[in-house]
Amino acid sequence: MAQWTSAVGAAQLARLLNSQQERPAGPGTRRPPAYRALADGVRLLVLEGRVPVAARLPAERELALSLSVSRTTVAAAYEALRSEGFLESRRGAGSWTAVPAGNPLPARGLEPLPPDALGSVIDLGTASLPAPEPWLTRAVQGALEELPPYAHTHGDYPAGLPALRTTLAERYTARGIPTMPEQIMVTTGAMGAIDAICHLFAGRGERIAVESPSYANILQLMREAGARLVPVAMAEGLTGWDTDRWRQVLRDAAPRLAYVVADFHNPTGALADEDQRRRLVDAARSAGTVLVVDETMSELHLDDGLELPRPVCGFDPAGSTVITVGSASKAFWAGMRIGWVRAAPDVIRSLVVARAYADLGTPVLEQLAVNWLLSTGGWEQAVDVRRGQARENRDALVAAVRRELPSWEFEVPHGGLTLWVRTGGLSGSRLAEAGERVGVRVPSGPRFGVDGAFEGYVRLPFTVGGAVADEAAARLAAAARLVETGANGATETPRTFVA
Repeated sequence: MAQWTSAVGAAQLARLLNSQQERPAGPGTRRPPAYRALADGVRLLVLEGRVPVAARLPAERELALSLSVSRTTVAAAYEALRSEGFLESRRGAGSWTAVPAGNPLPARGLEPLPPDALGSVIDLGTASLPAPEPWLTRAVQGALEELPPYAHTHGDYPAGLPALRTTLAERYTARGIPTMPEQIMVTTGAMGAIDAICHLFAGRGERIAVESPSYANILQLMREAGARLVPVAMAEGLTGWDTDRWRQVLRDAAPRLAYVVADFHNPTGALADEDQRRRLVDAARSAGTVLVVDETMSELHLDDGLELPRPVCGFDPAGSTVITVGSASKAFWAGMRIGWVRAAPDVIRSLVVARAYADLGTPVLEQLAVNWLLSTGGWEQAVDVRRGQARENRDALVAAVRRELPSWEFEVPHGGLTLWVRTGGLSGSRLAEAGERVGVRVPSGPRFGVDGAFEGYVRLPFTVGGAVADEAAARLAAAARLVETGANGATETPRTFVA
């Protein structure tokens, strides 16, 4: 019986391997043998989750042809992977990827670092800040006071608590977007919202247009839903969206959905201006594509005097093209798993009906806590504190990276929680692996792309500041030295660091 559950073709594997950029070897630097470089490349793809565990690899001859190397090189690489526990084989069944005993399965997204590792590892993987106090505690206390009437009901509210739906509708109306409670559905975080939208609009095999790069966890959610992702390249720097390119892709590919983060884009931090928003909506309407707009970062503007554009849904007065997704997770706290969808009433009704076969509803107590925040002014106070934290962290991290890694390139965004960094020709995948060995966890660029793109990038979130930011940059510099020297097995022992 075969032990593999999926397969990777020779051309696909060659494409992924070729995306792993290597800096030219300097004087005195010894290149690894070809078989070793190939084995390291496959191992990295497995550790990154870009080639799944239990995926059947191509036959030696097929891969040798695709890579233009000898079959002996591929055979030696496969043998090295087998000896290290990253490959298993059986006569007649082929060879498939594995992980050695004791190694965690690689995550395809950006999972949080376990709390017990925080003393020795600096986590730059998750773009989330600690809870703002005392507002979290006050919100929970306020929710407990409001809970008794709800405790006498069954507790299932598939569309969300009526009080929270009304509050959210009023907030959109105050932003100049007239909204009724019937246009709101409360979800379990923004991920829950987008998952529901994908299942309603884009069945298995449907095309979804996405920014390139885009948010890694959403890309993986769409892949696992069976979507065919159509990447649309971002413009250079923080200028954001090439709307002519978007119009062409939407016209030619005719995707059922398109997903964009127009407010402090994750990972680049770009902010779409009003003209780009208007043209995106027009292009989607002309192509018959539903435009899903992720507003989770919209309130995290960090610089004074920044003029914010209208919400994207403001350019769709009929409500036929744009579905908006919001969340408390980035602006307030990731542990507050409350998200929402704003859409036309018929879309909301369809989402609510479909939800009956998924999670039935969102926890009542958390909904009451968010409603308390939004209704009492606590939200504005907490988010203002959050902006101050993110601004200080951003400035500290920018200064530290510029000092420790002057060849790395980036533009400083005016908001959001992420810095998109070009790594001076180094492989982002190899930096991520080396970072684990020196005590800093950083996601590589390919996690935010489609099919191996952005190997020369990493994403750095504004989650640490002060001395921790300095130490994080120093560890990134140590990881870069390991990659530059090709030190595959060498490890620099990280210092225990208490924030």
